[in-house]
Amino acid sequence: MARAPRPARPAAGTVPERAAGAPAPSPADERVVELTRRLASVLAELGLSEVEVESADVRVRVQRAVAAAVPGPVALPAPSAAPAEHPLVADAVSPALVTLEAPMVGTFYRSPSPTADPFVNEGDVVKESQVLCIIEAMKLMNEIESKVGGRIAKILVENGQAVEYGQPLFLIDPQR
Repeated sequence: MARAPRPARPAAGTVPERAAGAPAPSPADERVVELTRRLASVLAELGLSEVEVESADVRVRVQRAVAAAVPGPVALPAPSAAPAEHPLVADAVSPALVTLEAPMVGTFYRSPSPTADPFVNEGDVVKESQVLCIIEAMKLMNEIESKVGGRIAKILVENGQAVEYGQPLFLIDPQR
């Protein structure tokens, strides 16, 4: 019995042609496809891992696959004479330390005002729910509180620096 030849697959990155008799895509569908392509290019251009846009009736989320981090020691290449475009952080973090991450995107501030003392310094002992810093987002000052009591082992962000959601801010050595 003879088989009918299989249709050729479209090349990667191309849009397959519409089959005969298939309905033409609506302008709304074409708009979503174009938005998805634009978001993917922005994702690659800015080096983001995920971007999401929501309109009145459409929600598009584009996410890049990222390799999962393997726990354990990591070998870093020897530093070269030329400065790196993106500096690498090679600090080893003890598994006993608790990382406090930014709950939102905004600007990190260590003190309530430019002339005031910082909320905390490295080495300070903090209580659970004590204010550690402020993140300014959309002209609102959001107090960020400690999740655990313990000693501030490291402050990972500089005052006035922009932070992203999930970015580590503090390392805290919890009280035992």
